[in-house]
Amino acid sequence: MSLRNKTVIVTGSTSGIGLGIARGFAEAHANVVINGFGEAEDIAAEVASLETLGEGRISYDAADMSNPDQIAAMVDHTENEFGSVDIVVNNAGVQLVEPVESFPLDKWDQIIAINMNAAFHSTRAALPGMKARGWGRIINISSAHGLVASPFKSAYVTAKHGITGFTKTVALEAAEFGVTVNAICPGYVLTPLVEKQIPETAAARGITEEEVKRDVLLAAQWTKKFVTVEQLAGTALFLCSDAAENITGVSLPVDGGWTAA
Repeated sequence: MSLRNKTVIVTGSTSGIGLGIARGFAEAHANVVINGFGEAEDIAAEVASLETLGEGRISYDAADMSNPDQIAAMVDHTENEFGSVDIVVNNAGVQLVEPVESFPLDKWDQIIAINMNAAFHSTRAALPGMKARGWGRIINISSAHGLVASPFKSAYVTAKHGITGFTKTVALEAAEFGVTVNAICPGYVLTPLVEKQIPETAAARGITEEEVKRDVLLAAQWTKKFVTVEQLAGTALFLCSDAAENITGVSLPVDGGWTAA
């Protein structure tokens, strides 16, 4: 599949799922704008690595995904640099595992801002150009937790359920303009974010970290396998293909059967 002359913004893409998706788009020859936090030299190395994968140009934008003005500026800068924003992958996310009665207020606000509100702000900024050009793809990286709940993750589950509703709404608004809007709902992927959750979940539940992996993380994934970033990149690329032209408003589980049960 080739996405030559298409430009994609992948938020939260200096590591983990986002970086894996950015690599997939780079291999498809798209222009790719990565975004996220990290050491300058590490980010420069990732940009250089992405540049070797395809024929598109690679850029980095340091926009803070909790800041609406910076999100809008990122979209504007990308349009000015590349001529268009054709695809937005809203991937940025943070997590905290904590009982609701002791959930820190600032962490609640941060998780809602980055995991849910950021998708609104980037979509709001990019959608007019997509409509005007008659083609666009908005892909929201949700979660199995956008479809079902787990204890001790109230802010995350709330944000991801919000993404599900947001995806459906914007899909209807954009449907006649050649723009599709979908969500991908991964099960557990062994990324730095999930690895950080393991000791937090162990502490919250009073169990060992191995028990968290076996009895919590993979308990509901009937394949008993972690989802890979390559699988998620392939799913995102499919949603940008001609074959997916009539797929919109969908929250697609990639979860090893978790939400089928």
